[in-house]
Amino acid sequence: MTKIKWLGHACFQITSAQGKVIIIDPWLEGNPTAACGVNDINTAHLVLVTHDHFDHIANAADIVKKTGATLVGMPETMGKLKGMGVPDDKIIFGGMGMNIGGTVVVDGIAITMTQAYHSSETANPAGYIIKLEDGCTIYHSGDTCIFSTMQLWGELYPLDVALLPVGGVFTMDLPQAARAVSLLKPKKVIPMHFKTFPILVQDAKDFVELVRQYAPAAEVILLNPGQECEV
Repeated sequence: MTKIKWLGHACFQITSAQGKVIIIDPWLEGNPTAACGVNDINTAHLVLVTHDHFDHIANAADIVKKTGATLVGMPETMGKLKGMGVPDDKIIFGGMGMNIGGTVVVDGIAITMTQAYHSSETANPAGYIIKLEDGCTIYHSGDTCIFSTMQLWGELYPLDVALLPVGGVFTMDLPQAARAVSLLKPKKVIPMHFKTFPILVQDAKDFVELVRQYAPAAEVILLNPGQECEV
């Protein structure tokens, strides 16, 4: 059984049925909603960063250096993280990184990079479709608005779970995210990127009703930082 734990904001810890640990967008230190700190992360096999904003890459280098995980992201952002002490051999493809549309397989886990519509200090923003060893498939959209190609991604890679931002201001708001669910057609969806800052949506409860309207076949899982679900 796959376990998904929300660590706060856009950061998730995914543990595959085979025990592989994936950390996405680690911002733990200084995050007011973080469920733990870097010192609490003792195991990670992969660290994925969607884009170069502080609230998504802040602790990526720390976790890679501590755990020996392989870092995945865009080439220019990988260059920045090299400057933070991550060696080439701990970055996918010997330090090169990857780009949108590409797929890499690491220890039986397939990672496909998707586009996202946002901004980034280096490179472009992205999302990830992660297919675990047993076939469980999870989409982390990164920070983005809704876009119509989500429908194609959902058709190409039938999704068990989608992790979508709902907070507005910097990403999709609740109605856009609910419509995104109707395009992606995941079995389950977990909202993220809300409540962290006062200007963001503070409560995702209305998301449940909106998804019921637009994508009634999808199950919404509402987590608090530190909570975990099995999928």
